[in-house]
Amino acid sequence: MRAARTVSAVDSHTEGMPTRVITGGVGPIPGATMAERRRHAVEHLDPLRRFLVDEPRGHSAMSGAILQPPTRPDADWGVLYIEASGFLPMCGHGTIGVATVLVETGMVTVTEPETTVRLDTPAGLVEARVAVRDGVAEQVTLRNVDSFAVAQDATVDVPGLGTVRYDMAYGGNFYAIVELDRIGLPFDRARKDEILAAGLDIMRAVNAQSRPAHPVDPLINGCKHVQFLAPGSHARHSRNAMAIHPGWFDRSPCGTGTSARMAQLHARGELPLHTEFVNESFIGTRFTGRLVGTTRAGGLPAVVPEFTGRAWITATATYLLDPADPFPHGFVL
Repeated sequence: MRAARTVSAVDSHTEGMPTRVITGGVGPIPGATMAERRRHAVEHLDPLRRFLVDEPRGHSAMSGAILQPPTRPDADWGVLYIEASGFLPMCGHGTIGVATVLVETGMVTVTEPETTVRLDTPAGLVEARVAVRDGVAEQVTLRNVDSFAVAQDATVDVPGLGTVRYDMAYGGNFYAIVELDRIGLPFDRARKDEILAAGLDIMRAVNAQSRPAHPVDPLINGCKHVQFLAPGSHARHSRNAMAIHPGWFDRSPCGTGTSARMAQLHARGELPLHTEFVNESFIGTRFTGRLVGTTRAGGLPAVVPEFTGRAWITATATYLLDPADPFPHGFVL
């Protein structure tokens, strides 16, 4: 058995969405902060990302997280998020997966009934409170990065769809939030190809007309997510089909999307602080969220979101690259 590259991982899924947690085989990435490390990875390590998430080792909806030494003294681990669309500043379901893996593999000091894990991410410090019983991580509550509304009732002209009305919000990534029935499609997995195509068209149009950018870190920019709301969604219980660039659906309710949705609802005066909000995925799994405070992000009014979900370890693996492998960086079909 030959290997030009060897990477160890613990695979998990969070409410249906995979997270491949890279525990070995990747050294410290250059950068004084995780944001700088993400910038370096975007410029120099994309072949590694593709090796881990694309076929034949991954798939079109693969997601992962590379563990790193933290760059700040108040964090236990640093995390660099990877998925089919690139290197993310933050990933909610991925962080739940990371926290679960760290606890159940003993990579952090575990206390019961709750273990707090502080993670240094490109979007900022994220605190994960893990409910632990008999060594098992039963659920994880994340205090996410500051989230905020960017635009309400914005419109964009989309070829084939006409004028589409959307709200834009940030919860670690930018989300165009669209009522699905306004574009004439049902909340039906049998129509998923049409919904996904509409989402990609909306992303392209939004980025061409009014590309969002974070007021503090301009590297966090662009809309790669469209959160399609099912009919009947409201400020206590929302259902979504989350279309993501370059062409897949989030299987989980989406953690950063839940944060963005709560920020949008709060900006509209519909979701008060300390009020339970349930966000349901396209496959019926759920996160429960709440807003625990207000703040400001680069001068913009913002909220402090928390959400709770579950993850399960599915495998431990060592991924190898044979020197003769014709797909050293994977492929996309």
